Amino acid sequence: MKVIKAIYTFLVGDMVILVGVVITVLLLVLLHFLPFLSSLKVVSGILLVLAVVVILLTTLRREIRSK
Repeated sequence: MKVIKAIYTFLVGDMVILVGVVITVLLLVLLHFLPFLSSLKVVSGILLVLAVVVILLTTLRREIRSK
């Protein structure tokens, strides 16, 4: 169990990051495969960057408040 937790901590670090990135990737997959959202494919890179920045800022803010 300690090994699994160590790997999880190394790769993800926080559940907010994991869930946020998974939701972001699912959103980008929907943008790619749904025809009525095809016009948003142009901004998918920007959406990815903004989502990751927001996720990381949320995690950082939570860590700052906890101390």
